[in-house]
Amino acid sequence: MSCRLFAVLAAMAFWAGFTLVAQHGLAADAVVLEVQAGRYDRQGVPVFFALPAALRSWKGFQLTDAATRQPVPVRLEGGEKPRLAWMLDGRLAAGTARRYRLTHEPWPVVAPGVILKRDDRRVRVEVDGRPVFDYNHAVVPSDNPAEPYYRRSGFIHPVFDPAGHVVTDGMPPDHRHQHGIMFPWVDTLFEGRAVDFWNSKKQQGEIRHVGLVDIHSGPVFASFTAKLDHVDLTAPGGPKVALHETWRVRVYHRSDGFLFDIDSTQTCAGSSPLKINRFDYGGMAIRGSRAWFGTGKCDFLTSEGKTRADGNHTRARWCDMVGPLGDHTSGITVFCHPQNFRFPQPLRLHPDKPYFCWAPMVLGALAIEPGKPYVSTYRHFVHQGKLDAAAADRLWNDFADPPHVRIVSPDGAEPTPLAATSADSEKVVLVAGSPSKGAKPVGGQLRMPFGIDAGYSSNRRIASVRASGDG
Repeated sequence: MSCRLFAVLAAMAFWAGFTLVAQHGLAADAVVLEVQAGRYDRQGVPVFFALPAALRSWKGFQLTDAATRQPVPVRLEGGEKPRLAWMLDGRLAAGTARRYRLTHEPWPVVAPGVILKRDDRRVRVEVDGRPVFDYNHAVVPSDNPAEPYYRRSGFIHPVFDPAGHVVTDGMPPDHRHQHGIMFPWVDTLFEGRAVDFWNSKKQQGEIRHVGLVDIHSGPVFASFTAKLDHVDLTAPGGPKVALHETWRVRVYHRSDGFLFDIDSTQTCAGSSPLKINRFDYGGMAIRGSRAWFGTGKCDFLTSEGKTRADGNHTRARWCDMVGPLGDHTSGITVFCHPQNFRFPQPLRLHPDKPYFCWAPMVLGALAIEPGKPYVSTYRHFVHQGKLDAAAADRLWNDFADPPHVRIVSPDGAEPTPLAATSADSEKVVLVAGSPSKGAKPVGGQLRMPFGIDAGYSSNRRIASVRASGDG
């Protein structure tokens, strides 16, 4: 047998074995992953790779940059749909790709760059020893004993900039019902009763923290899941829960600013829907630093070039709030995911106070109904100095259309397609692809389609609600 024929047969045997691994779930010891930048330059981006069934039996993972042979910190996000995550450090130009070797080896010993510290009042998140924010799971009492109804739990405050200055406020004297980062509805109807979860002084509704689960520090990101209840205080038999809410929070290891996501899922607590009437404000909100209170102390900039002067109730992909803190300027940008309900959502930009919120009910009433969760995702970026529109657009592109990941062969040839289950329980093939257009109903919910790449992390369900107006 000639050497050339032997080499051909060996190669055929290798690919036959690879195909068997793919089809029968028998894990190989190594695979090569390719991260594709797509249409945009990338840097400092979280990358997710949905693990195919063939690799889920691995007891440990090590990731190495194929070009530099340097180890890359990686984290496994478990659950029914496990996936690996790492940060794409260094610039990756649009239209190019970077390869990594993923091996089945014991987890390397890596210091967690993002740490969660929990006590009896809060969860504090730190990146490389610097505080990012506190999540308040205990009730924070009102600072005015004569107004105890301003107490609150289940919100994020303070949020810090990288220099340690606070960019949010809680219970400010002018609006004590505002608490850092929060998600209350305002003008709602529940079982025939008017319930306001935002304006605490009415004592109609409140939001309560009820539990913390899945608390993890890590080298790539730290995460926790918070359980909250939206409680109707006017029910004839006493307080009654109208909505259950889950926050899935991830804080990423990034050095030029603080980057974190909040995935919110709101579901009916029982058989009664919650109707959210058309109103001027309500939804995912942020109250800015007390140093920014007063005319001219801070400004807003939206993805459409709008400011405080002309941006109220305009629709946008992102909004930045910025102002002086100490001897420098800092800000926080909030990005609205394209699968959020009524995207691009309208913004409430207050004319003289440092707060804004994403307010889809500005376009008309909506209802959260039993069995149809309201799902929304917002990314936050805390920065020092002003963030120009081009930089904010790059961050939004990373969020809305992240880098794609595929499995390739060690020698770069196209692999035999490997069937797997994506992060959204859809059958996919781990080869390159691109997001499709439009939306389609699946299983009684409105689901946005997504690309067939394993790493396409935007595959979430859009909010499933009944809505009037343009939904």
